[in-house]
Amino acid sequence: MDRITSKESLEKSIKVCTEELSKKLSGANGKRAVVVCGGTGCIANGAIDIQKELEDQIKAAGLEDKVTVNHVGCFGFCSQGPFVKIFPEDTLYRAVKVSDVKQIVEEDLLGGKVCENLLYVDPVTHEKVVRQDDINFYKKQVRVALHGCSLINPDLLEESLGYDGFKALKKVLTEMTPQQVIDEVLASGLRGRGGAGFPTGRKWQFAANVQADQKYIVCNGDEGDPGAFMDRSILEGNPFEVIEGMMIAGYAFGASKGYFYVRAEYPVAVERLERAIKDMEAVGLLGDNILGTGFSFRAYLRLGAGAFVCGEETALLNSIEGKRGMPRPRPPFPAIKGLWGKPTCVNNVETLATVPYIIRVGAEEYAKMGTEKSKGTKVFALGGKINNVGLVEVPMGTTLRTLIFDIGGGIPGGKKFKAIQTGGPSGGCLTEKDLDTPIDYDSLVAKGSMMGSGGAIVMDEDNCMVDVAHFYMDFICSESCGKCSHCRIGTKRLFEMLTSVTNGTATPKTLDDMQYLATVIKNGALCALGQTAANPILSTMVNFPEEYKAHVEEKKCPAHVCKKLMRYVIDPNLCKKCSLCARNCPVSCIHGVVGKEPYVIDQSKCIKCGSCMSGCRFHAIIKE
Repeated sequence: MDRITSKESLEKSIKVCTEELSKKLSGANGKRAVVVCGGTGCIANGAIDIQKELEDQIKAAGLEDKVTVNHVGCFGFCSQGPFVKIFPEDTLYRAVKVSDVKQIVEEDLLGGKVCENLLYVDPVTHEKVVRQDDINFYKKQVRVALHGCSLINPDLLEESLGYDGFKALKKVLTEMTPQQVIDEVLASGLRGRGGAGFPTGRKWQFAANVQADQKYIVCNGDEGDPGAFMDRSILEGNPFEVIEGMMIAGYAFGASKGYFYVRAEYPVAVERLERAIKDMEAVGLLGDNILGTGFSFRAYLRLGAGAFVCGEETALLNSIEGKRGMPRPRPPFPAIKGLWGKPTCVNNVETLATVPYIIRVGAEEYAKMGTEKSKGTKVFALGGKINNVGLVEVPMGTTLRTLIFDIGGGIPGGKKFKAIQTGGPSGGCLTEKDLDTPIDYDSLVAKGSMMGSGGAIVMDEDNCMVDVAHFYMDFICSESCGKCSHCRIGTKRLFEMLTSVTNGTATPKTLDDMQYLATVIKNGALCALGQTAANPILSTMVNFPEEYKAHVEEKKCPAHVCKKLMRYVIDPNLCKKCSLCARNCPVSCIHGVVGKEPYVIDQSKCIKCGSCMSGCRFHAIIKE
């Protein structure tokens, strides 16, 4: 691509690339386009091998001049991947394996016949669905932050330009003053998608009001919540959009340098982001005097080592500076004194990915989506005990019921919904009574949880909520930076108390002590990690008091999850005296006489591994 040095040259490039992408997707170029999901989940399930096999099979069939093959970003429907999609028909094949490629080439690309066995089957109607947009998982979604994901090749600047890329940047650099950009973002109602929900425009305004010889914009891609993969998927699917959002932010409050902070565990996102920065520098979209407007901007990439606390903005800034990732006291806030003591705005990946859309369509149009105080859309990583695991982007105000049962497809195996943990380790558990709660910042907080960065873990009747709280507290203890004693010591004590509950040694006083200590930590911790650490405990104690009571007073785990409180027992009336359970037992704690006496488990030696129960063909072994 030629260098883009002016508004006119960018307009020309956008026009050419838009026409080329349109021809590709519509088949107007005389070719069919095959795209393979290039998200991490599908790559882990063989997407790279599938793409290579497609290329080889297409070449062997003599279709090189009639079919193109490429990878795109995440389709979102992770439980159904890997995906292969064929344009212009929009045929979507799911759960594709390398062994299926020959059939796709022979039946579809050569024969013009849809491969029925590779189509998605609606679990309610049992009908096969050909097009992606006709699948219930996608019907209620609106892609704003995920713009272009699963449609464009994230490694090609040309395809980004062909799908609205850098139209917003051109507009702000040639038609808007910095203050007008801030005002537009303020009018849109955009709030930070990293968890705190602070108004993005206000943060930019604070930094704009400070006079300094250097300012910075930092993109927080240190996504550490268990089960969360929103930021990763956006960076993998359309890194150019996030860079564009960062540049617009830099123009708005006067930053000429931007830093992407992405955890090293995201190699695909890192690779694509690095390539995008280099490609933009090569054509003049990054560097000095961009589009001849006098605006200069450079982007850099820093890798995080996986410390959860570095998701907190001041700890992240310390890490970029080469210091230990530990939070700083505030004030001063980063917008006043941040990276290397200079005014700095830290925005989440999803926040920056949303900015170009707001500039393109206007604040008024964007604000039509969402609720009064929570505008736009939100991306969620929907996981756990849910049929449709994946990445979901819905308008704010969508209810939890819609998210779980309409989009998520409900609970597997006909099990009963029990709770959903929103906000990751910093959030809380919401129950059946909360299903009609609209998803927005204030409603979730009012219910004792929070939106956080967008993790949403669903639990069914087989989950022990005490165990869930124990898991999150274990995570928090491991991730505490140790700077303040409330978090360093307090979370450890909370974890020990929870452990005593799960192993049956706790007393009623233990529960009172947990609630008291949780309040102390919340009020005294330095950063949000400690301040929200007790949320999973407090929310589960409020919503599931009977489970805590059973653990403490009855020394039982109602869900049969906590091993110390669980027993495997053989029903003598169902035992066939076959000895299979005894032969499967790794610690030889099951005794009986073949064909004569029912077998019995020695509870003092049983390690609760479940081998006996899983191996019994007569269902004679139960958990109690």
